[in-house]
Amino acid sequence: MDGKATTILKDNISWHFPFPGANTTPWQLEGTVLGLKKAGFENLVAVQNMTVVTDAFKGEDLNKYVPVFRKHDIPVRFNFRDEDMKWIELKPRTSMLVLDQIYPEGIRIPDFFSGKNIVHLPTVKCHIYTTTTGAMKNAFGGLLNTYRHYTHSWIHETLVDLLAIQKEIHTGLFAIMDGTTAGNGPGPRTMFPVEKNIILAGADQVAVDAVAAKLMGFDPLQIPYINLAHQRGLGCGDPREIRVIGADVSNENWKFSVGDNGASMIGDLLWFSPLRRFQNLFFRTPLVHFFIFGSEAYHDYYRWPLKDRKVFTKWMESSQWGRLFQSYPSVGSQ
Repeated sequence: MDGKATTILKDNISWHFPFPGANTTPWQLEGTVLGLKKAGFENLVAVQNMTVVTDAFKGEDLNKYVPVFRKHDIPVRFNFRDEDMKWIELKPRTSMLVLDQIYPEGIRIPDFFSGKNIVHLPTVKCHIYTTTTGAMKNAFGGLLNTYRHYTHSWIHETLVDLLAIQKEIHTGLFAIMDGTTAGNGPGPRTMFPVEKNIILAGADQVAVDAVAAKLMGFDPLQIPYINLAHQRGLGCGDPREIRVIGADVSNENWKFSVGDNGASMIGDLLWFSPLRRFQNLFFRTPLVHFFIFGSEAYHDYYRWPLKDRKVFTKWMESSQWGRLFQSYPSVGSQ
């Protein structure tokens, strides 16, 4: 990475509620800030994004990022605020797999991203549509606007296109992936947290995702987005060709599985079954608000109060990482 360039910190808020394994942890964020500053990267800025089902302000508050930003004087910009950045058209030099077809009116990205380093801060977890999610998918929120759901039927190809774009616009790419508590099951929100005491880091986004996938018990080259990126020379997705420095994880197999939840079963029908021919009607008209409401109702008003808040509370009481989370100040305690 270019030490003179601004470095974007791109955290991962898969759910604004602080569910273990779902979101960037405060120690992951703070450790990255301290490490970058020690290495001479002084000009750091965090960038947040909004989705149709997550609230960036609620997320950075409940997950305790705001006190870390304040403590280390990290400014925060929002890619959905015109005063922070503008969305401009990009004509990629690399041939796109799908993005130019999904957005025939033009691929648009935030102007603030160009010419800057970016450090992604994902977690080790499963995903109902991509099997695993991590370094590559962390670009999804930053580089695509709130219409990113248009891409779901071609999500694997989209992630590969986004990595190609990142390599064009950024002066450096790095990922630090938190697996202190990993997410098993139908992620990125409704998961079963498992303490695994591991953190992955690397400049090759494909390799980081491949190692994480292998740890979880999946064959990385059987996951389309990793295999496609490997084939296109965007990184190494074959664990046999990746050199891992640090702990010996060569025999690790956590035997994770993805499964389904109520939201994913509907998504499978609308994005991956023959019904996807009607997705313009479902997702590019006011009908989309019905699905947004359904997702919000399922996750925020059913799962969280009735199930997942109890899991979060138990994690804080029984896990060393939960207790560490409690030790970080919240906005109200400052």
